[in-house]
Amino acid sequence: MTDSPDASSLVSASSQLNLMEVDTIDDKEFDIPQVDTPPTLESILNELEDEEEPFVLEDTCVLNTDNMDAHSCDTSSLASSDSGDPVHLKRKRRTVDLNPTVHGSVLRHSLLKGISAQIVSAADKVDAGLPTAITVSGVIAVGTSHGLALVFDTNQALRLCLGTKATGAEFGAVSALSINHDCSRLLCGFAKGQITMWDLANGKLLRTINDAHPPGTAILHVKFTDDPTLAVCNDSGGSVFELAFRRVMGMRSCDSRCLFSGSKGEVCSIEPLHAPPDFRDHPITHYSLLAMASLTKILVIGLKPSLKVWMTFPYSKSDPSSVPQLAWQFVPVQKTVNPILAFCKGDTVHFLLVKKEETGTIHVIKQRQLHLSCDIISLSWINSRTLVLVDSHEKLQVVDRPSQEVLETLDLEQVQLVYNSRHFKSLATGGNVSQALALVGEKACYQSVSSYAGQIVFLGTKSAHIMALRNWRERIDCLLKQEHFVEALSLAWSFHEGTAKAVVGLFGDPVKRKGVVSDKMVEILFQFAEHALKKCPEQGKIQVMEQHFQDVVPVLVDYCLLLQRADLLFNQLYARLVENMVAKGVFLESLESYIVADRLGHLTTPIMRDLLAHYHDNGMMDSLERCIVHLDVTSLDIQQVVRVCWENQLYDAMIYVFNSGMNDYITPMEKLFAVIGPPLREGRSLTDEEVVMGNKLLVYISCCLAGRAYPLGDIPEDLVVQVKHQVFEFLIRLHSADSSDEEEVFPFIRTLLHFDTREFLNVLAMTFEDFKNDKQALEYQQRIVDILLQVMVDNPDFTPSQVGGLFTFLARQLAKPDNTLFVNRKLFDQVLEFLCCPDDDSRHTERQQVLLELLQVGGVVQFNEERLLALAEKAKFYQICEFLYEKKHLYDRIIDCYLRDPLRKVEIFSYIHNLLSMPGYSPEEKQTVRDKVLQHMLELVTLDPSKSADLVVFHFTEEVQQIISEFQDDELLFRFLSCLLEPREGHHTGTVLLEHDLHELQLDLLSRFAPQQLLSFLKTSQHYRLEEAIQITQKYHHNEATAYLLEKKGDFQGAFAVLLETLKEKLSLLTAECDRGDAGGDEEETDSESTLTTVKDSLDNIIALCHQSSQNLYQQQREVLWFPLLETMMASQKLVKGLHAKHMFEVLKELTMKVLNCMSSFISLPAIIQRILQDPVYGKGKLAEIQGLILGMLDTFNYEQTLLETTTSLLNHDLHWSLAHLRAAVTRGLHPRQDYCNICLQQYKRRQDSADEIIVFSCGHLYHFQCLQQKDCGWGVSSELQQRWSCYKCSSSKGGRGGPSTEPKRGRSTSLAQTRVSSVHHDAGAEADKKKVFVEATLDSQQEQSWDQLRCLYRGPSRLSILSELSHSHSSEKTGLLITAQPGTENFQLKLSPPPLFEE
Repeated sequence: MTDSPDASSLVSASSQLNLMEVDTIDDKEFDIPQVDTPPTLESILNELEDEEEPFVLEDTCVLNTDNMDAHSCDTSSLASSDSGDPVHLKRKRRTVDLNPTVHGSVLRHSLLKGISAQIVSAADKVDAGLPTAITVSGVIAVGTSHGLALVFDTNQALRLCLGTKATGAEFGAVSALSINHDCSRLLCGFAKGQITMWDLANGKLLRTINDAHPPGTAILHVKFTDDPTLAVCNDSGGSVFELAFRRVMGMRSCDSRCLFSGSKGEVCSIEPLHAPPDFRDHPITHYSLLAMASLTKILVIGLKPSLKVWMTFPYSKSDPSSVPQLAWQFVPVQKTVNPILAFCKGDTVHFLLVKKEETGTIHVIKQRQLHLSCDIISLSWINSRTLVLVDSHEKLQVVDRPSQEVLETLDLEQVQLVYNSRHFKSLATGGNVSQALALVGEKACYQSVSSYAGQIVFLGTKSAHIMALRNWRERIDCLLKQEHFVEALSLAWSFHEGTAKAVVGLFGDPVKRKGVVSDKMVEILFQFAEHALKKCPEQGKIQVMEQHFQDVVPVLVDYCLLLQRADLLFNQLYARLVENMVAKGVFLESLESYIVADRLGHLTTPIMRDLLAHYHDNGMMDSLERCIVHLDVTSLDIQQVVRVCWENQLYDAMIYVFNSGMNDYITPMEKLFAVIGPPLREGRSLTDEEVVMGNKLLVYISCCLAGRAYPLGDIPEDLVVQVKHQVFEFLIRLHSADSSDEEEVFPFIRTLLHFDTREFLNVLAMTFEDFKNDKQALEYQQRIVDILLQVMVDNPDFTPSQVGGLFTFLARQLAKPDNTLFVNRKLFDQVLEFLCCPDDDSRHTERQQVLLELLQVGGVVQFNEERLLALAEKAKFYQICEFLYEKKHLYDRIIDCYLRDPLRKVEIFSYIHNLLSMPGYSPEEKQTVRDKVLQHMLELVTLDPSKSADLVVFHFTEEVQQIISEFQDDELLFRFLSCLLEPREGHHTGTVLLEHDLHELQLDLLSRFAPQQLLSFLKTSQHYRLEEAIQITQKYHHNEATAYLLEKKGDFQGAFAVLLETLKEKLSLLTAECDRGDAGGDEEETDSESTLTTVKDSLDNIIALCHQSSQNLYQQQREVLWFPLLETMMASQKLVKGLHAKHMFEVLKELTMKVLNCMSSFISLPAIIQRILQDPVYGKGKLAEIQGLILGMLDTFNYEQTLLETTTSLLNHDLHWSLAHLRAAVTRGLHPRQDYCNICLQQYKRRQDSADEIIVFSCGHLYHFQCLQQKDCGWGVSSELQQRWSCYKCSSSKGGRGGPSTEPKRGRSTSLAQTRVSSVHHDAGAEADKKKVFVEATLDSQQEQSWDQLRCLYRGPSRLSILSELSHSHSSEKTGLLITAQPGTENFQLKLSPPPLFEE
């Protein structure tokens, strides 16, 4: 049953609506019930074949497109290969993605060759002009620019040529066409405004209408309604008129009435609701609905029984050049069929559902809108679920409305669409249209696109094209022709599952529908396999061939399994693939993922044989094992599989085969025990492989006892109890089957205990959980416990940990409420002795841990606590002691346990902190712990001074003095105090830690043990007394610290003296080293270098001190500081002698210059020069020696003078710039936004009798003087002239009254120039003469802020603040003009040091 793509059919509207659309609606989405009597398979097949027969024309038309195939060479430019589907992408995956969105080619695009040829021919031969409009119904009519209308039939033969070139010259081009529903009449609208009506049966002109609308406007649209006597037209003035055709006594007339006037907003698109033949009786047709789109809104009106507007809907914001579009369609929604109006302007399509209520009113419901990223110029429905859009780049998009998915995109560039811009601009009548309509007309192509019965016709400048939806087979065949098999299968599967979009040709019973599609898919699968084998590269790399088949074979397997056709896969397809060895390998390997996912449970015997061989030969043993445990055992050769599994260590698969194939659960255990038993008995360590086997064995036993199958699934219910008993019987066997004489009893339990005691006991514990009412199982439980005790107790082969594990396990079992086990209690005492009194001291931690676990199980195990405590202390089991003390609430004793336990010593701090911080302990208990801690405090400090200090800060602040008094070791005390006095974030230090004594003690200790930290401590700590601190630093001769303290005290002179003394010492040291340097070698040189560094540091310190103190001293006091320093530096130069003298002399001279440079800021130059000349080093020499010194000072002076002049110049320039800008701003004219007062909302020239003063603000608001006064918007009143105003609207929130706003965001609300305008009126009737009178230009606070912001833009120093401060201090009478600098602005003030501190 082939179904060739036949372009010669346009499906009738009735079949389209009845058969396709209602069935392709998503039933779930619209809640549509199942059809009672679905059509039979034969009827479906017959319907499909009908498309190939000649179409019988009823009331619709079919166009014969010369049976042109959409894929023929000459028209394939727009074929599906350009549709943007992802079909060209190579698939690089092994597994198949079942949900790729493949739509294939949805639209069949055909060129109407006959019509296109005749349009061109008419233009060339009879000068018909270029095509301007097209409409399609039972026939196709094309209008031309010379006023002709060409009518073609369904075979594209020209039936009629209506009109003449003479009328064309009179009426202009055909600008609009419309055919009525029974194809008997044609309306033509013309560019100069006339309308003609023609009889399509005989080509007669029935009417010429000249007066239906205002003259001088072109007809943009003319449309028949469903009533053949009623039409509507829309002209370039934006008006809409109803045309009612009458025939009285043989006279034809036309009555016109205006439905919408262009003066209220121009309409540029109209669309009457046309009901398809099946819905002619729909109740909504009685209203004769008409949708109109103006430039700003949509209107839906009813023409009958009387004119009524049912809805208006404004557009959202859009580009003014976007073209409004309208399109009606009857759509099934929730069991009923109602019209939906789709409209758009720009990139968003809105949908409105229009329903008739029982009351007779029409109800409009907004549906989900569709957003696209393009400017839409044409919008048409092709069926009730699918829209066809054209954007401004002439790209056609097919969109599925329910999912909002773009199914296909085609380029219409070659169509060369005809645009209707000339008529929208009404060029034929002189272009008298609005700019807005002319702008929309740039992209208008209303008359070039016509949709009818599931097809859309596009008019090009030299051609006509038709678009229709392809049927489902055609869409698949398109992809197959391009050899896109994977996409074809994906598309076919979407048809099969009912998820495809825009489906044509599939209807009826879903089961039969699936049958038809699956037959097609089987056909494609065979084609795909043949194609893959044919296209396989003959030679080359094996990887290339593998990749080739990996792109094909998994797809075949996947779709065969989806279609549940494993027979097809294993017989026909496999038989073809086996011919190629690479394909066969890929096929067998691709089965793994489906077997593991349980999608494929049964393989045929030959394939199973091939699978085993292939996986074995390629060493893919893990994959083979994964497959076997998921397969049905009946398809396996059991002996062969077991042999392969055992040889290749596939134990999971082996166990699975024994269990599932033979119901044998014991043999696998025997086989595994035989491997791991001997090495464990001999005491050898196991290999990795044997450890894996042992672990599998434990898991297997656990599964069997729990009723689960290994490695996955469950044991059949009827076997669960039997398997459990078999396994227990096996475990408690006295001897193995082939035992030797020296074999110990209970070999299997012994082996498992040696392999992993803890895990084996865990398996038993989990099993015992399930034993509730099973008497037999409880006997096994007791028997196993007795065997465990017999094997493990008094057996030197087991470690304390293993024995302890056993007793912990037993204790847990005994502690259960429904326990039935019996264990001799003496055994527990025996274990206690065994753990606490070993023969040697090894495994101490392990034994302690085991005993702790045993105690924590608690309940049943009642030891004598005194004896246990004695044993634990003797064995140094401090955790046990802690456990026992905890029970007795002897928390102070626990502290001893921690201190004596070397492993847990460091944890004592957190233990003490938690105990003292947390609730739940009595005050007495906490007190005993506190006492104990204080008793051992020295020990704790020795352990960790930092954590001890934290403890003291949080819990022992009151006892600090007592703790300190106990210290013997000063260095330890120093470390402790350092941590104690460290500042802590977020913790409020107690008053005790702020005592002077503590800080002074720390100062003393710092002086002894860490003098380098002394200065930083003095700077951070605030809790020492200055006098005592000075005494301490002097006692240990820490001069820098002493100087810092003296300076802090305010004794600059004393601090200077101390630092000067230090400098002198270091200088004398330096000169002494210079003398020695002559005799010494390199070592002396390095010594003198380090001494020189200390000299420089010392000098820097003393200069810094002089700097800080000079700012607060008089000239005379400054000299007392600086000159002794200068003399010291100059004196040191005289003392330098020896070989290194020259270098050292230069360095000292440089340092002296540094001092001079720093002095010059505070001491006058003549005084400095005079002092230098008095000095013997410089004074007795020639001028040349001090020339450098004096020139350096002069250079500094020149530099500073230039700097000052430049700064002053910049300041003046900047100030002038700011003032000029500000003056320009305040003298700018103001332009009011409105001509009425913003308070009383009346024109400002309302009163003719008296002059009315007006105040205008820079924000553009305007007020009457009296209105503002009433609202109390004036402030700072000192006199009539100095009244200041703020804008009422801007300064008040929500129009209420607000005070004078000073926030920057409202800076514009007060005018920069407070301007009053007086209107002086003459006598009544005379024209008002308005003058602006500048009353005053002052600065208010907001202008100050503006000024401040202006200054901030220029990132210089705060000059304006300086000026405003100066104006405050010098001109008190002008204080009103400048306000004080606000917080946050920089203030001009002297930076003074704090006054000196004097201790009482």
